[in-house]
Amino acid sequence: MKNTDLPLLEARGVTISYSGNAAVKDVSLAIYEKKITAIIGPSGCGKSTLLRSLNRMNDFIDNVTQEGQILYRNSDLYGADVDPVEVRLRIGMVFQRPNPFPKSIFRNVAWGPTINRLPGDINVRVERALKQAALWNEVKDRLDDSALNLSGGQQQRLCIARALAMEPEVILMDEPCSALDPVSTARIEDLMYELKQNYTIVIVTHNMQQASRVSDYTAFLESGRLIEYGDTDEVFTRPKQKRTEDYVTGRFG
Repeated sequence: MKNTDLPLLEARGVTISYSGNAAVKDVSLAIYEKKITAIIGPSGCGKSTLLRSLNRMNDFIDNVTQEGQILYRNSDLYGADVDPVEVRLRIGMVFQRPNPFPKSIFRNVAWGPTINRLPGDINVRVERALKQAALWNEVKDRLDDSALNLSGGQQQRLCIARALAMEPEVILMDEPCSALDPVSTARIEDLMYELKQNYTIVIVTHNMQQASRVSDYTAFLESGRLIEYGDTDEVFTRPKQKRTEDYVTGRFG
């Protein structure tokens, strides 16, 4: 893999443990701006734990300890003077299952900018986010309806809009399509292609075909260790490690 750009996000020797048991082991990984990076690997290999470390979501989990550094624009995200709330404003997250609030469609998107007192017209911000999430045309005439009345795929795009309303630089996606039907999955994948024009995306996925379709770079984890990382095409067609080849060809996992 050759990339002369400086990484936007970088993990350096990161080990993450739950009650002393390491789930992520000495991982170093560079995330490049306005690219899609996929993290793949068998269940329980540490994919989601690593992803959550990139915007300090593991802070909410008891008995988690972390070693190493995670840099964002070359600044330590875990530095003593860093506000984790500010980190999550810049690095948003979309979870595995759609989790809309039991509020209207409009209030779901407006909630974050409102409580964080972001400047500008909230109506403009909500419309822009819904358009970016390819949902505006489907909901513009029912913004006061409950978000819980949307389909699963629409709810997930609403959650993406909710993240976009905060105007982050990075969007983390933790298996965002695992609970969706194939049509909704295709919509989310198309949306990721569009979003990477303006955003950096890191996606955890158990679906190797999805990783090969949408990502620019792929990281393969097994048992908490980074086995291989590089250009997606190379990882899937010319892997350097035999274990990577075995995984991407379906011999295990």
